[in-house]
Amino acid sequence: MADAKLRNLKIVMFPFMAQGHIIPFVALALRLEKILKNRDKTTISLVNTPLNIPKIRSNLPPESSIRLIELPFNSSDHGLPSDAENFDSLPYSLVISLLEASRSLREPFRDLMKRILKEGDDDQSKVMVVGDFFLGWIGKVCKEMSVSSVIFSASGAFGLGCYRSVWLNLPHKETKQDRFLLDDFPEAGEIEKTQLNSFMLEADGIDSWSVFMKENLPGWSDFDGFLFNTVEEIDQIGLSYFRRITGFKPVWPVGPVLLSPERKDSGSKSTEEAVNAWLDSKPDHSVLYVCFGSMNSISQTHMFELAMALETSEKNFIWVVRPPIGVEVKNEFDLKEYLPEGFEERISRSQRGVIVKKWAPQVDILSHKATCMFLSHCGWNSTLESLSHGVPLLGWPMAAEQFFNSILMEKHVGVSVEVARGKKCGIKCDEIVSKIKLVMEEESEVGRKIRKRAKEVKELVRRAMEGGVNGSCVNGLEEFLGQERDEIRK
Repeated sequence: MADAKLRNLKIVMFPFMAQGHIIPFVALALRLEKILKNRDKTTISLVNTPLNIPKIRSNLPPESSIRLIELPFNSSDHGLPSDAENFDSLPYSLVISLLEASRSLREPFRDLMKRILKEGDDDQSKVMVVGDFFLGWIGKVCKEMSVSSVIFSASGAFGLGCYRSVWLNLPHKETKQDRFLLDDFPEAGEIEKTQLNSFMLEADGIDSWSVFMKENLPGWSDFDGFLFNTVEEIDQIGLSYFRRITGFKPVWPVGPVLLSPERKDSGSKSTEEAVNAWLDSKPDHSVLYVCFGSMNSISQTHMFELAMALETSEKNFIWVVRPPIGVEVKNEFDLKEYLPEGFEERISRSQRGVIVKKWAPQVDILSHKATCMFLSHCGWNSTLESLSHGVPLLGWPMAAEQFFNSILMEKHVGVSVEVARGKKCGIKCDEIVSKIKLVMEEESEVGRKIRKRAKEVKELVRRAMEGGVNGSCVNGLEEFLGQERDEIRK
């Protein structure tokens, strides 16, 4: 859009109801607000359900002019608990129910768009919708109204490309080989059956996940382009895939799109201060950070093995602990029930470890000079945060596209070693210890290469955020905003 086109522009953004989607959308909205702050009558709106609006508001600075628009939604109408409007409040088995329920938002969204188009000069070319890939119907609604729309993917292009291809080529439970190439994405390399989540493995084409994906994925073709929370230099394989399968519609890398630390989380200030003070007391590059994200839990057996490994490794560590699988996330839990006898007391006495329940100041930890490595579930937001601070990964993917993110980080980017795979793997203490030492110890040649590569990738990410010819993120956003509506829709 030319400069004049950016005046009176209305950007409507609709993330799916999950923190891993909402947070990147908020971060992108804030970045667009900063870019467009001097444009007359330009508005940015974030759309979501009633219980998610306060979560979004808590991540916006007081001075932000971003509008929050609530769509009616009653989770109990869809067989969900009354307060279930976000993945984070649901057990993994009910995730598909929320995905199915999200289709009920189509007509309220259509009504919203009609109201927005009636505001001002009723010029469709002044409206741009940024939708979520789980809300594939948004593209069709916008197309019917002659409104431009793009998907913003909070996931990387490689991970989402693998995820899409796997769902389009069912069933995998009949695949005889342990390793196979994806039919329309062979450049991703071999995929192992153990890298498919349980829903993918059990899908038969008529189960709930298959039915949802068959309806949702084709809807992507109604959008006019893609924005990806990624960096061209580390995700070229995935970005090239989407440029190919979309018929060369615009595909813009605009990452890393991350919230600044002061707005990233709403956790306890005392926890933040205690963690930072502990980190300040440790030598440089000596701390292992362990966190599996806001949705993932490991089994009681895995918790026990991991605790023994952390103690046996004799490395400094911060471990963000959630209740094990089968224990309600909302309930208080006694760690002593799930950890080796005397573990907390020994760690406390030695000052070698910090155990944090549910939330930790992740950006503070990853940016601290004492942090050496991140044992992660390979969720894309966490992966980007780790790359942005030059911290290598130990991968333990558990769900969704995390398995494919792990492949990208280990085989293509070279900043990770996979320590375990899935929630039912038979990982033991000594295997975890071996992988920790492989990456963290100075005398490890593999570790030296990975740590060096992590620093190189940090620099790539930094340059992506710069303006000029090297800044792929900045350039991506400028190109997105610089497209005329008729150029986007071909």
